[in-house]
Amino acid sequence: MGNADFECRHRVGVPPPKPFLLSLKSSLKETFFPDDPLRQFQNQPPGRKLVLGLQYFMPILEWAPRYTFEYFKADVIAGITIASLAVPQGISYANLANLPPILGLYSSFVPPLVYAMLGSSKDLGVGTVAVASLLISSMLTKEVNPIQNPKLYVQLALTSTFFAGVFQAALGFLRLGFIVDFLSHATIVGFMGGAATVVCLQQLKGILGLVHFTHGTDLVSVMRSILTQTHQSKRKGAFFWVNALAPLMSVILGSLLVYLTHAEKHGVQVIGHLKKGLNPPSVSELAFGSEYLPTAIKTGIITGVIALAEGIAVGRSFAMFKNYHIDGNKEMIAFGMMNIAGSCTSCYLTTGPFSRTAVNFNAGCKTAVSNIVMAMAVMFTLLFLTPLFHYTPLVVLSSIIIAAMLGLIDYEAAIHLWKVDKFDFVVCISSFLGVVFGSVEIGLVIAVVISLLRVLLFVARPKTHVLGNIPNSVAFRSIDQYPVARSIPGILILQIDAPIYFTNANYLRERISRWIDEEEDKLKSSLEIGLQYVILDMSAVGSIDTSGISMLEEIKKTLDRRGLKLVLANPKSEVMKKLDKSKFIEAIGEEWIYLTVAEAVGACNFMLHSCKSNSTHSCKSNSTKTIESEEAQADNIV
Repeated sequence: MGNADFECRHRVGVPPPKPFLLSLKSSLKETFFPDDPLRQFQNQPPGRKLVLGLQYFMPILEWAPRYTFEYFKADVIAGITIASLAVPQGISYANLANLPPILGLYSSFVPPLVYAMLGSSKDLGVGTVAVASLLISSMLTKEVNPIQNPKLYVQLALTSTFFAGVFQAALGFLRLGFIVDFLSHATIVGFMGGAATVVCLQQLKGILGLVHFTHGTDLVSVMRSILTQTHQSKRKGAFFWVNALAPLMSVILGSLLVYLTHAEKHGVQVIGHLKKGLNPPSVSELAFGSEYLPTAIKTGIITGVIALAEGIAVGRSFAMFKNYHIDGNKEMIAFGMMNIAGSCTSCYLTTGPFSRTAVNFNAGCKTAVSNIVMAMAVMFTLLFLTPLFHYTPLVVLSSIIIAAMLGLIDYEAAIHLWKVDKFDFVVCISSFLGVVFGSVEIGLVIAVVISLLRVLLFVARPKTHVLGNIPNSVAFRSIDQYPVARSIPGILILQIDAPIYFTNANYLRERISRWIDEEEDKLKSSLEIGLQYVILDMSAVGSIDTSGISMLEEIKKTLDRRGLKLVLANPKSEVMKKLDKSKFIEAIGEEWIYLTVAEAVGACNFMLHSCKSNSTHSCKSNSTKTIESEEAQADNIV
């Protein structure tokens, strides 16, 4: 630049060339293996690598050698506690899924044992959940009536569980856990609230003693079914209503009441016979050759994603309280394997429900052994206690589900979304309304689509800001955010807040052109120094594609025609590499790329001052009048 003051500036370097395959490998590793799981295997003997590998895929082998009797006492108490919740909930949620109640107990035996060996959470309580049960019911009943063809319905439920497990395990093994991140917090809040509302409405069947109830899950279908049958339920009386303080006490008291009064003979619906014994094998029941296989696959994938999102979110939430880390990909493998194993042993979809996990946590669990204790308690129930549930009234199961679901309608979270981010609130309420007035699938699709549209909108219309100098500093910030920030005479500083891709290149070209036009018009009307330099702060531009490079080339040509100079500040290494390969650095001149906005402004100010003091330079200016305070400001920044 012809001046020693700027020859010693920090140059923005072009990263050394890297082979394409090496760059691709690095990108794939960062995408799929950000935690670098192979690092612990480096420089280890073969025997140690084998042990580490087994511990990686079976975390129980890692913590079991350090297990103590104190931990065992705490886990036994927690396991028995959650078993008291698991038994009534398992039966209730199976009823919600239109499945035989015994499958709910089966699902609280085998899956927790599998998770205890493969899961990385110390607190997660494994079992069936209401939302997944509702999803299974709503999707399968569209194809098969569970009353008219119960055997085929059960086969499809087991088959969908198998494919849910395969999908979940595949996500874990292929390190594709980021797919679950497409379900935003707002989506989950709205979806859970809507699903909980629908579940509560569905339980009016049991509360009101309705027999011919709709299989639809939307509000209109449920209310129509209730209104058309209300006159029937009035004749049955309210004998079956029981207030419950806790799920297990509800079952015990309800069963005793029905048994002592013979209420089942007066219209109170009961569970009926439950077969004694452990889970029977069900591999032969998987309907791989059924004409409804596509429905089972679709149901499995959708319920699998929802179960993953809920289970991982719950596990991470409680892990934060104890300050330990949960490996998302390990959790996916654990969920997948326990559902595959469950589908082969008469279990339907399981995950980590919030209610059971909260009880497990508050009961003082230390490790996943609490799940093993719970499974043993359920095993004892299956072997010896199932006849006791014969007289359990369905109204009790409905009340248990409603009590659990009311906690999922998180109106406080919705209010918080409204205060913080109106768009997130729209996503939330869209998901809620889609579930309530459409179906669980429609609500989920609407929420995901709106969330993706928001991401696309952010990418396609990134924010651009005019920067100014904070007085008495070298910091440059948005003039809109910091009113004290002052613009620099003759220099327009623009910040781009997103990667530059084909989706936003045209918009950015037009937006930058409008900024330049507005700045020139403002300077003409104020009789200040004419615009000479346009500085693009690219510190937030992480990457750029060929469309983005073409946009920069067009911007440069436009500025050249106007007699203006384009200057870049702090482009990232990936951006510099592509600008170098496209010869853009050569076109703009390496001396016009700076490490910071302050350096770029200093260089531009120096050139402006040199231009004014040297008559051999032709300076673009809208006015010969220069205010002394502006010159002092420029000197300070240099």
